[in-house]
Amino acid sequence: MRILKTQTLRGPNYWSTRYHQLIVIRLDLEDLAETSTCDIPDLSEALLKTLPTLAEHRCTSGQSGDFLQQVTDGLDLVQVVKHVALELQTLAGMAVGFGRTRGTSAKGVQQVVFEYIDEQAGRYAARAAVRLCTSLIKLGQYPLDELEQDLSDLRDLWTDAALGPSTQTIIREAEAKGIPWVQLRSRAMIQLGQGVYQKRIQATLSSQTGVLGVELACDKEGTKRILQDAGVPVPRGTVIHYLDELEEAVETVGGFPIVVKPLDGNHGRGITINIDSWSQAESAYDAARAVSKGVIVERFYRGRDHRVLVINGKVVAVAERIPAHVVGDGESTVEDLIAATNRDPRRGEGHENILTRIEVDRTSWQLLDQKGYTLETVLAKDEICYLRATANLSTGGIAIDRTDEIHPKNLWLAQRVAKIISLDIAGIDIVTEDITRPLRETDGVVVEVNAAPGFRMHFSPSEGIPRNVAEPLIDMLFPPGTPTRIPIIALTGTNGKTTTTRLTAHIFKQTQKVIGYTTTDGVYISDYLVEPGDNTGPQSAQMILQDPTVEIAVLETARGGILRSGLGFDSCDVGVVLNVAADHLGLGDIDTVEEMAHLKSVVAEAARPNGYAVLNADDPLVAAMAQRVQAQVAYFSMSPDNELVQAHTQQGGLAAVYENGYLSILKGDWVLRIEQAENVPLTMMGRAPFMIANALAASLTAFTQGISIEAIRQALHTFQASVDQTPGRMNLFNLGRFHALIDYAHNPASYEALAGFVNNWPGTCIGVIGGPGDRRDEDFVTLGKLADGMFDQILIKEDDDTRGRPRGEAADLILEGIKAAGGQSGHRILLNEVEAIHAALNEAPDDSLVVILPESVQRAIDLIKERQPMATENSAAIANGTVPTLTATEIADASALAKSKG
Repeated sequence: MRILKTQTLRGPNYWSTRYHQLIVIRLDLEDLAETSTCDIPDLSEALLKTLPTLAEHRCTSGQSGDFLQQVTDGLDLVQVVKHVALELQTLAGMAVGFGRTRGTSAKGVQQVVFEYIDEQAGRYAARAAVRLCTSLIKLGQYPLDELEQDLSDLRDLWTDAALGPSTQTIIREAEAKGIPWVQLRSRAMIQLGQGVYQKRIQATLSSQTGVLGVELACDKEGTKRILQDAGVPVPRGTVIHYLDELEEAVETVGGFPIVVKPLDGNHGRGITINIDSWSQAESAYDAARAVSKGVIVERFYRGRDHRVLVINGKVVAVAERIPAHVVGDGESTVEDLIAATNRDPRRGEGHENILTRIEVDRTSWQLLDQKGYTLETVLAKDEICYLRATANLSTGGIAIDRTDEIHPKNLWLAQRVAKIISLDIAGIDIVTEDITRPLRETDGVVVEVNAAPGFRMHFSPSEGIPRNVAEPLIDMLFPPGTPTRIPIIALTGTNGKTTTTRLTAHIFKQTQKVIGYTTTDGVYISDYLVEPGDNTGPQSAQMILQDPTVEIAVLETARGGILRSGLGFDSCDVGVVLNVAADHLGLGDIDTVEEMAHLKSVVAEAARPNGYAVLNADDPLVAAMAQRVQAQVAYFSMSPDNELVQAHTQQGGLAAVYENGYLSILKGDWVLRIEQAENVPLTMMGRAPFMIANALAASLTAFTQGISIEAIRQALHTFQASVDQTPGRMNLFNLGRFHALIDYAHNPASYEALAGFVNNWPGTCIGVIGGPGDRRDEDFVTLGKLADGMFDQILIKEDDDTRGRPRGEAADLILEGIKAAGGQSGHRILLNEVEAIHAALNEAPDDSLVVILPESVQRAIDLIKERQPMATENSAAIANGTVPTLTATEIADASALAKSKG
């Protein structure tokens, strides 16, 4: 078996709109293509021996534990690969369960799909599963050391990729509240919310955390002075920078015992407490100096260490922190007790688990020396031996919840301290013998104020009630009722996507809000081009959703991006599907138009229940998507007599239709007329039925989002199929003696749609035609057949990028189609696109129309502009009488011929 290709999906996708994180491998079974699991002796037993937990897996019957029985009875080998990939991840701590398999048109090649939590671990699991299965099939076993290495590698990948526990609990709370989030590519930042509503966090720093508060909290001595001036009890202490200042500092704080800690430290690094001798003080100074240039010397206050968490001015949790320690049993050595403590499944490395393993270091040896102990010492029963001076969880400490015990005066003091330091999220360290009594009564002190405090001790204490401390943080960033999502309009289809996306964005601009939109020619925010090029995939969508100025997103969503990575968003407000036709078939294992419809339906299925799926009622494949969506459905149609539309509106449903020359909204029994098609520039005085359909889809989409009929009408009046607003989409140029039309038609459906306009041109029509080289042979033949019925003269050219085809092959196939259709048109091959365009323009007779279907739209536009076209363009040319208009009957005939295209 051999992996041919691995893809990582990160959003709603072809395989599932529920499970977004999926690995897809294209697997060549090679000599095992015809082999079933029942053909391999003892495979079930080998699987069970290697991965005993596979005994719990379920398969086609849905019964727990039936997988191995199915292996015995006979399964496709790819099913085994899928189950192994899932189980390897689960054993490494990443519990996953969703998977699919599917054949392809290539002999012996199948697709294996399975869920992942960490992307790199998922891809590793794919490779490891294929290795393991191949070994079991060929050798009957998989070496134990290799399996252990696989699991170790997977755990390491998961540990490296996992977010910190505080971040994870915040994200879980955001998800529970339906708030979208994304990990940004810099400084471990997380974006919560979308567009203009977004907030950011970095661990427990928020976008509302003030830099002055953070800077002050990092300056421990400065914090102490500010608090002291405000009457807050703080330790008596001073700052030194040289060892020869240490003796005076000890005298200043009142002598031993003292605490020595770095001025700029955190997580307990470099801190030594309860120092009662000069030699200890010197060692403590060296430890602190290794962390910070400044060293704090403070009086040591006896008492218990407490962390008080304040969020948005309120105390939300209190924990008593106890340093790392072991408790004697009268038999075990200190070393044995440490090992036993570390076997607690709640303990892990760093922040990977609820608690952290205890490691012996310099501080541990000092504490043991003070008691005259070593690691070989046997502790008496119930004797406590501390191995850390500070109570940080990150060094093996434990936490006990004391939230319900804090005295009201201490609670008030902590909230006041957070405001004095000016932190929205603060961890306040208090040392006191009894948190239930006011600090003044116990000689307690506020030791430190921490920015970005850890949440782990509060949401998962060793003892006591877990506190949901993430909720007040989320409620601070997004008070109840505050929006977190911007409206997302996602559009897809075989033809017409770019035009409809641009028109939809133009309509929404009437609201005076900032619109971000993606198209095949670039990413735009308002009227500004942010990123040129074909930007219709998930990365471009994220560019819009991560922009803090965008208020509404309108996203063209192409086939390729969905197939490669899934959608760039978890859900949308409106999912628009314009049409589905035979284009891009044979690519990405999408071989039929029905499979293409299933792929594009992902956009409609992503619409939320309170949103809309806007579907083309004239396209049966699109109309059928209504059965799979969870959103409300709105239809558009070129005919008011469409039976589906009539039944839908009779039940109170929403639709847009072309009726009696008008673009109209049907809402139950009401007809809301927007405008006559002849007054909409995009439709070229009603001469382009596919543009009417695009305008209906855009208008209906806007109407579902509360845009008024007046605003829609104004937008339709001011939007044209021009090189400025829709480059490469029905751009008509008046060159004096004749006209030229540039359009990006490149598949049979778009040729048919274009014919509705071309066939009604009164003069000679010349076509400069071609198609992308990665299309099927039969697609090129079909283009030739259609072109022969559209044009009087044809120049066949090829794209500069033939996408792997030999030069001239695509042109020969188009010529084959022209001849098969009768070859009534004059035709010749001129492979170079620029030469073909020049030839057509140079040879065009008076009153003719030269239709250019280019690979490079901008290059074709530039070639036209070199000939200085007249200012009248598109609808203006029609209004001036230079282009004839169609009668109502001709429009109806063209509508029957064409599907939506732009």
